[in-house]
Amino acid sequence: MYPEPTPHVPAQRAVEVHQPTPYPPTVAAPAPVLPVQPNAVPAVASIVLPDGRVVTGYAINPAQPDPAATKPPVSRTAVNVALGGIGFLAVCGGLILLTSFIAALTAFITQLITLAAVIFGGWIAVQIFSASGHQGGTTVNIRKAVIKRNKFYS
Repeated sequence: MYPEPTPHVPAQRAVEVHQPTPYPPTVAAPAPVLPVQPNAVPAVASIVLPDGRVVTGYAINPAQPDPAATKPPVSRTAVNVALGGIGFLAVCGGLILLTSFIAALTAFITQLITLAAVIFGGWIAVQIFSASGHQGGTTVNIRKAVIKRNKFYS
C-alpha cells in the first residue's frame, strides 16, 4: 500500500566561508598642548609621608556640587501630591460654581416666564373688563345676522 522507503543522501552544497578582514586601528593624534599662564600663582603644598618622603604639589580645591543637583528640601513626590490636590480642589470648586450658576440661571428663566405670564394675563384681563365699559369697534348681533355663502349680512 505504501512505497518502500528508500535511503537517500542529502544534497551536497558548496559552502563558501567568508572571513572578516581586520582594519588597522586608527590612533587619533593628540592635540598639541599649549602652555597657558595662570591668572594667579596657586599655593604650593608639601606633605611629608609616614615613610619620610616629601610630596610637593598644588592644592586642589574640592569639587563643589552643582547647585541644581542639590536635593530640594521638599520631596518631589510631596510637591506633586500637593499640586494634584490643589488641582482637584480647583476642579471641584469650579463644578460647584457651575452648578450654582446653572441653578441661578434656571431660577432667573423661571422668574422671566412668570413675569411674562402675569403681564400677558393682566393685558387679557384689561381687554376683557374694559370692553364692557365703552362701546368701541363693530358689534354684530349674531341672532339677527343672515349667513349666505359663509358671509355675514345684517
